[in-house]
Amino acid sequence: MGAHPKWAFVLASAALLALAVRPQSRAAEAGAIRFEDVTSRSGVRFVLENSATANRHQIETMPGGVAVFDFDNDGLPDIFFANGAEQPSLKKTGSRFSNRLYRNKGNWTFEDVTAKAGVAGDGYDIGAAAGDYDNDGNVDLFVFGVNHNALYRNRGDGTFEDVTRKAGLESTQWAVSAAWADFDNDGRLDLFVVYYVKWDPAREPWCGTGTVRTYCHPRFYQPLQNRLYHNNGDGTFTDVSARSGIAASPGKGMGVAVADYDHDGWMDIFVANDTVPNSLFHNERNGRFTEVAMNAGVGLNDDGVALSSMGVDFRDLDNDGNEDIFVTALFGETFTWFRNLGRGVFMDATYKSRIGRISGTHNGWGAGVYDFDNDGWKDIFVACGDVQANTDQFSDRQPREPNLVLRNLRNGTFDSSETGTPALHRGVAFADFDGDGRVDAVVTRLNEPAILLRNVTESANHWLNLRLKGRASNREAIGARVVLSTAGGQQVNHVTSAVGYASSSDPVVHFGLGSETVARQVDIEWPSGRKQVLRNVAADRLIDVEEPGAAVKR
Repeated sequence: MGAHPKWAFVLASAALLALAVRPQSRAAEAGAIRFEDVTSRSGVRFVLENSATANRHQIETMPGGVAVFDFDNDGLPDIFFANGAEQPSLKKTGSRFSNRLYRNKGNWTFEDVTAKAGVAGDGYDIGAAAGDYDNDGNVDLFVFGVNHNALYRNRGDGTFEDVTRKAGLESTQWAVSAAWADFDNDGRLDLFVVYYVKWDPAREPWCGTGTVRTYCHPRFYQPLQNRLYHNNGDGTFTDVSARSGIAASPGKGMGVAVADYDHDGWMDIFVANDTVPNSLFHNERNGRFTEVAMNAGVGLNDDGVALSSMGVDFRDLDNDGNEDIFVTALFGETFTWFRNLGRGVFMDATYKSRIGRISGTHNGWGAGVYDFDNDGWKDIFVACGDVQANTDQFSDRQPREPNLVLRNLRNGTFDSSETGTPALHRGVAFADFDGDGRVDAVVTRLNEPAILLRNVTESANHWLNLRLKGRASNREAIGARVVLSTAGGQQVNHVTSAVGYASSSDPVVHFGLGSETVARQVDIEWPSGRKQVLRNVAADRLIDVEEPGAAVKR
């Protein structure tokens, strides 16, 4: 079975080959976004293992994600890495294959606390999602992977308890991403899990080019249904996938992101599907969702093609107040910017924005939309690397790639620069690790050490970070929508941890303010429906904001 191995696009058309001329990088220019690799001095020693075999099992190319969350409530974002396992048993036989939790000690140093925390795991894990599902003020961790899930409840003393069975979240299917959000606005975080394909190592097809074996195209595998788990408020969850309508639209899901894209006060869900149309689940506010991707214009690209959609973020890229969708894909396809026009309709702005020309020769996995240079306009970071680790054996391309940064030029277009040494990058998560107001990144690399990237962009621009705490809303305020106004205009952001591919980012809301030193007004719409206004907020600091009004007894 053969050529056209999984997402390789070796036999590119002349039109696609024309994309191979990359636009000039502006990395060396003044104002360019820059990152410094500080891994060597950080104490982070994690290596992402995929236990690759000559049989090219499909799961080997898919690890792995990273979660950034403050598990010990000291105000410093910590890092959890999901790891693979040995095959074919999919059971770990040594600490080499363990998941890893690193505690942030400040000043770019981290301590491995995996053993004490009890989150090493015992399966072939793909990624993780962090969220305080029991509203006790301690952020919990959901870890997912090949034919198993694990829910770790944060005890608040530096240790976690495996409550998967008690919670009702056991699984025998392959999950690759997950998102915490309060989909019914009852004040408790529900869980959406993205399942990929049915996979059996004993039935792996042979795929390749000539005699070179490769990972197979997704067409050789059957899709799985995504799952929505409702939080019952007593430590358990109920699978409501069927009655919510989620199960009616299976896909070969990769990334997931959540946002209230039509501003009706209820969180919607976008799933990036691999070589089949993407899914956009509109929240009908009655416990049900309607899949509207094709009608909304986000199922396919403008050419009518279902791309190898991978990572996704769901944020406003052009400061028009509407949450857009950015999706990564593979070589020869281009990454996609679905621009939200309002009224439930999106437009493919990929080529008009120059993202098409920039991205056609890249393979993208995890991604995040953040204002990395604090100029008041959100930029894009993409973790890059080929699906195939042996691309150079059947093409003139190298499988390892540097990461890609797309800088927002504030006129609907982007320029690009590269960061990091070439590698098979996969997951990426974001946080302001050192509190200097610049968003940093941590990126995983297959069979190489993860890298910790400090944002060292030189700029006199100002910033504001908001850490929200719900009372009637869920404790982390996931889903809260924030509108910030300065003399220069308005920006919109929202609280979420579901960013990229198989990963989870710090839910602190970040705004770049450009030259403005004061936010004239900050409007917060909490998931409970309560509204709050802050006026004349000074820049260049992190502020804690608690939801007004009485707390709800849960």
